[in-house]
Amino acid sequence: MSYTKLNVAELIEKSEAELQELLKNKKMELFETRMKLKTMQLQDTSLVSKIRKDIARIKTAMRQKRGN
Repeated sequence: MSYTKLNVAELIEKSEAELQELLKNKKMELFETRMKLKTMQLQDTSLVSKIRKDIARIKTAMRQKRGN
């Protein structure tokens, strides 16, 4: 499984609906990754923190779009 970091500039260009969908997908990916970690099926344990950082990037881009 290859991981690619989300680019903040690209996130800001996306619409609110696209960001919501991306956030939903990342949260589901985080859940699945945590389950793999608990069942000892995950090779790259740093993947959990990388996904959490992606979620934070998405939320930051959403706040910037709203102007808060």
